[in-house]
Parts: sequence; C-alpha cells; structure tokens
Amino acid sequence: MGKAVYQAIYADLKKDIDEGRYSFKEMLPTEHMLVQRFDCSRNTVRRAISELVKDGYVQSVRGKGVMVIHQHESIEFMFGGVESMKESLNRNHKNFHTKVVHFEQITVDKNLAKKTMLPEGTDVYYIKRLRLVEDEALILDVNYFDAAIVRDLTPEKAAESIYEYIEEELHVKIVTSKRYIVVEKALTDDKKYMDLNGFDCLAVVKNYAYDADGTMFEYTESRHRPDRFVFFDSAQRLK
Repeated sequence: MGKAVYQAIYADLKKDIDEGRYSFKEMLPTEHMLVQRFDCSRNTVRRAISELVKDGYVQSVRGKGVMVIHQHESIEFMFGGVESMKESLNRNHKNFHTKVVHFEQITVDKNLAKKTMLPEGTDVYYIKRLRLVEDEALILDVNYFDAAIVRDLTPEKAAESIYEYIEEELHVKIVTSKRYIVVEKALTDDKKYMDLNGFDCLAVVKNYAYDADGTMFEYTESRHRPDRFVFFDSAQRLK
C-alpha cells in the first residue's frame, strides 16, 4: 500500500511540473504542505521526492527546500527510462506527428542478424518513421520488430505508437531496453527525409528491447539531428 501511495504522489508532482504548475527554479511546496495535500506521512512524501530527484526533475537545496530543475525548452529523452517516442514528445510538450515512409515484412538474413542481433530467419516488420516536431523533420526511426511477438502490425498502428499497441492491445510487457549512442554520417534516407539544416552527421540511438520472457523483440536506430538532440540522466554524488 505504501508503495502505491508514494508512486501516486510522485506521478501527481511530476505531472504538475510537466504541465508548468511548478516552473524551472521554482520551489515545491514545503514538506508539511505536501503531507497535508496528500494526507500521508513525511516518509512517503520524501520517498516520492527522492524519485523525482532520480529522474532529474527536482533538487534538494539545503536550507531552502526542493527546487524544480526540469526545463522544457529542448527535447529531452530519458537515457535511463523506457519511453516511446510519443511518450517522450508528450512529456516535452511538443506538437508532433509521425509519417510512416516505409513499411514491409522481411526475413532477417546473416548480415541483418549481425547488425540487429535478431536471430537469422526471424520474420520482422521493417519500418521507417519520420518524426515531425513543431513541423520540422528532426528524427528518423528505423525499426525492426519481431513479427511473431508484435503481431498484425499495420502502417496505421505504426503511425500512432507501436509501444502502446504492444502493451495495450497485445498485452506484451516491455521490460528492458539497452541503448548505445553513436555519431554517424548522414545517409541517403536521412538527406531525403529529414530537415538537416546543413548538418552532415547525426546522433544515432541504437535500441535493443526485451519483453518479460527475456526475448529481444525490437532493434531500432533513432536518427536525430544533432542540434535538437538531448539525452539525459540524473545522478547523485555520494561522498
């Protein structure tokens, strides 16, 4: 029960920050006020605050309280969390839409298996999705989804949120994501689809996703224009 209470408080405060009720560098209400608001113990409030600290939303300032350090100016993607692109852009309060520019079902061959780590012979959905943020084509996602796990995928579903479809319609639990960030020269498709604004290289996030059974079901290359690319994590220095 205690776990559910602190998570609910965390979610409410995070929403308040995301929606601008508490702005950058503003102090949160005092611990006493939060205890009264949520009708809970001080320890429960402190636990919720500690989760916000871990996510880079707030910082405890000695003698003053808890200050908001989260900003919305840039597009911030969480390095440590498992978010869909739709969830990330909604959290950043960005207007966006997705355009599916390629969709087909293929079989993983030897070369593709080496690239994606998906087993040779696996049937996959091979998809390219252009992410237009505030009407700029900033991100090109190149996806490979195991067709046996992500069943009956369509271009229409891919244009919405594939993770929503996986979790809400297929009831597959997405548990783990391994990510690598590299810098690569712009490829032909990048130049064809993206608004590169003079850049000839991109920040590329390579993502390997696993379900609750430990089965890898996705390999994605998310190709970002570098001037609009921010991946963040937060850490606390322990002395």
